[in-house]
Amino acid sequence: MIPDAPLLFPCAEPSVMGMPHAAERWTADRIRGFPDDGNRYELVSGTLVVTPAPAPRHQAAASGLFRRLDPFVETHGIGSVYWSPADLSLGEDEILQPDLFVFRTNDRRPPARWSDITSLVLAIEIVSPGSARYDRGLKRLRYQRAGVPEYWVVDLDARLVERWRPGDDRPEIVTGRLTWAPDAGGELSIDLAALFGDLAGTGAAL
Repeated sequence: MIPDAPLLFPCAEPSVMGMPHAAERWTADRIRGFPDDGNRYELVSGTLVVTPAPAPRHQAAASGLFRRLDPFVETHGIGSVYWSPADLSLGEDEILQPDLFVFRTNDRRPPARWSDITSLVLAIEIVSPGSARYDRGLKRLRYQRAGVPEYWVVDLDARLVERWRPGDDRPEIVTGRLTWAPDAGGELSIDLAALFGDLAGTGAAL
């Protein structure tokens, strides 16, 4: 049975049944050698986080956010909007896979390698009941430490977005309109009621 929450392996490799054994240090290169089994593998601050494939409502939310972000990012020359699976590293031996992320590009051409992306303008995670503590804790702290200007935690059940900035101890809670104004110029206003309303009928699972 596929678990409905991420599995954490701070210093051990998961066995076939998904349980840790033989304590040892994780490296990004080692995790990249794992077989493709449909799970998402992230190495965050030395901890391996294994997340099952997302459910339809999660993907519908990601799609809705992408449709709102992409035209704005392109029009204002901010860079590109991508989604995971990815293989990001922001200065540590790690693999980061935010659900959506924005990064700057000089010529609008896609990067040749994931390693060409060395900083983010925005990172977004869409939480499920099982992943919320890691999205709000472990991952949030990593993106803050990396200096990512904004990190959004999208809570579909509460119908809100937690906006985190590098120096924040607590997030800004947004329930109406989420306004994003990156340094490159322009301002994007996302109607969260419309975004969450678009998800009606996609089921209870995240």
